[in-house]
Amino acid sequence: MLHSSPCFLTPKALRPQFPLFVFLPGMDGTGQLLRAQTAGLEARFDVRCLAIPPDDLTNWEDLAQRVVDLVKGEMIAPRSVYLCGESFGGCLAMKVIERAPELFDRLILVNPASSFNRRPWIGWGAQISQHLPEVAYHWSSVSLLPLLAAFQRISSVDRQALIEAVRSVPQPTSVWRMNLLQGFEVPSEALRSVNISTLILASAKDRLLPSLTEAYRLKANLQKAEVVVLPESGHTCLLEADVNLYQILEQYGFLQEVA
Repeated sequence: MLHSSPCFLTPKALRPQFPLFVFLPGMDGTGQLLRAQTAGLEARFDVRCLAIPPDDLTNWEDLAQRVVDLVKGEMIAPRSVYLCGESFGGCLAMKVIERAPELFDRLILVNPASSFNRRPWIGWGAQISQHLPEVAYHWSSVSLLPLLAAFQRISSVDRQALIEAVRSVPQPTSVWRMNLLQGFEVPSEALRSVNISTLILASAKDRLLPSLTEAYRLKANLQKAEVVVLPESGHTCLLEADVNLYQILEQYGFLQEVA
C-alpha cells in the first residue's frame, strides 16, 4: 500500500516576488487551521503550509529533511524565508533549523510543544490511548479540547474546524506523534548556535503546556530571540479572533523590506 508524503498546501495566487512564509502545523498535521491567519499573511508573503498525511509515521529527522527538500523546491530565485511552527510544528521547526539554518532568515515559534515531556500526565495519556477502543479514543480526544483551546475567543466556524482537525487524526498516528513529542530534544548547544532572528509567541493561559515558561527557556538559549506574551490566549492562539499574526510581526519589527 502506497502512503502519501508530507507536502505544501499552496494558495490560489502564488506571489514569488514576496518572501516565502512556511508554516508547520500542530499535531493534527492538516495545515487547514492556518486559514484564520492566511488573509493577513498573504498581504506580504508567499505562504506555504505543510500538510502531513494522517497515515504518516515519519520520525523527526526524516520529517525535517522532507521540509528542507520542500523549501529548496520553492527557491526558484533567491528570497527571504520565514519559518513558523505552532505546537508540534514548533518542535519540527527547531529540527529543521538545526538541519539547514542557512535556508532561513526568520524563525517564529508559537507555543512550541518542546515542553511536552514536562507534562507527565500527557505522556501517560498517550500510553493509555493506544489501548482504547476506537470509539473511546475519539471521545477522549474531543473531551480534551477545552485544554487545547480558549473556545470563547474562537469563532464558531474555526471552533468546528478545530474539532474536525482533531477528529481527523487516526489513533495510531496520534499515539506516534505524542511519542515523538515525549522524546523530543534539541540540545542547548544546538540552539545556541542558531544565529537567526526568532520571535516566540507564548500564551499566558495555555492550559495544555507551560508555554510561557518554555518560551523564556528557549529565549535564554537562542542568540536573537524575543518573547511575545499573549496574556489571554490558550494553546491554539492562532485560531483566536483577537490574534493577528501579521500584525504581531509588524508590531515587533519582524518584517523585512520587500525589494
